[in-house]
Amino acid sequence: MDLLNDNSSLDNKTIDKLKYDLVRDGLVTYDDIERALELACAQNTNIGQVLINTQMIDEAVLMKFLEEKLHTPCVDLENYSIDKKCLSLISYQDALLFKILPLFIIEDTLTIAMADPMDLFSIDKIMKITGKNIDPVIASEKSILKKINEYYDVKSKVEDINIDNSKSYNWLDELHNDDLSQEHIQALFRAILKQAIAQDIHELYFEKTDEGLSVNFKKTNEIVQTGIIPSLLISSFIQSLKLLCNLDPNVFEIPQLGKLNFTVDNCELTASVSAFPTINGERILIKIYHPPLPIDKLNISQAKIDLIKNALEKPGVILICGASLSGKTHLIYSILSNLIPKSKNVMALESIAKYRIKNIAQCELNENIGFNLDKAMRFIEFQSPDIIYFEGITTKEGLDFFTSLTFKNKTLITEFLAENMDDLRRKFEFSEFTMFKSVISCLVFIHNKESIEVFNKDALDKYLF
Repeated sequence: MDLLNDNSSLDNKTIDKLKYDLVRDGLVTYDDIERALELACAQNTNIGQVLINTQMIDEAVLMKFLEEKLHTPCVDLENYSIDKKCLSLISYQDALLFKILPLFIIEDTLTIAMADPMDLFSIDKIMKITGKNIDPVIASEKSILKKINEYYDVKSKVEDINIDNSKSYNWLDELHNDDLSQEHIQALFRAILKQAIAQDIHELYFEKTDEGLSVNFKKTNEIVQTGIIPSLLISSFIQSLKLLCNLDPNVFEIPQLGKLNFTVDNCELTASVSAFPTINGERILIKIYHPPLPIDKLNISQAKIDLIKNALEKPGVILICGASLSGKTHLIYSILSNLIPKSKNVMALESIAKYRIKNIAQCELNENIGFNLDKAMRFIEFQSPDIIYFEGITTKEGLDFFTSLTFKNKTLITEFLAENMDDLRRKFEFSEFTMFKSVISCLVFIHNKESIEVFNKDALDKYLF
């Protein structure tokens, strides 16, 4: 398919009209335009913004080009003060839908910032909505979306959820295909969360399909598609979800990680939210974490608890194993909350701190500012920790480093994915784990909520390794 001539793929009338001028002026290549069109279609965004985000063209250069070709002023919204009275003329939903920002009004003419000033369909719609003549000026899509979320009063909290166990919930009951109001979008997301909590779902994700945005629940190893959010609602839904999770709603070409707190039956829950770019658009995954329970409420005998407590008093690795969604992180939080000796200096390295734990220095890794696991490894010893919790082993270098810490009298707590004991034995047969296995002082294997095994070093050497 020749994307340069496939107008149905284009979101931006302005770039459609001027794409050949961009190439003739030497600002981009034909290949650049084709790649940008593919990304724009996949990400449901403005092709001009894709050209900027992928650094195929500088934003200032593109804005100047459009200004000269269209004889239309270009506005830098970062240094522009709008007349806030104009916000009442265009709702948040319409501003987001048409990707426009009202700037000021003189008599019957409303001046708006648009990324696509040749989109006559949108201009006609805005004229009908406002009853005003429309005078468009040019601004980048990213700056428009940023200012929309700054100027409009958008709710940034999920309303409290209450579960009636005698009822069944289906978020599709909340779906109204043509309702773009912010209240409806947030009620829709709340209904999805409510159904997930009621069904004891800890992981769900949203993925763009040809039909719309699919809503998928994962329980154990089974994935169930629970319904489709229509295409008309996708942009507003994703924007609202990102705002709730403190993610940048204007960024969709790089991964982002955020956190969401909400209350269910007067109990505060935490969820990690991961946005990841794909060729079909962003895939957003939510993992829900419940507050840690006291260790004696987890169906672990006192004898097994004593084995864990003994391991916390000596150098070595305490390894928590189990299948996906088995409750490994929940158990670790219970250990950190209940069993750590008060005399110990404890640090936790996490992508997301699920819950605050007293007397523990919890550190959130942040790739955006360069605070990744590699940097944490190089500097954490300067904090003189006695016990360190870190999320799963991801690299050979990380495995070797944390193994070496046990020779410096450190106690480590981490988790490892294994479907069952045979799966664990098979994985640990790889040579990379030889040294690591030798420093494991305690292994906890979660088969299910009713069956949790605890092995000390002697039992490991006899039965497993």
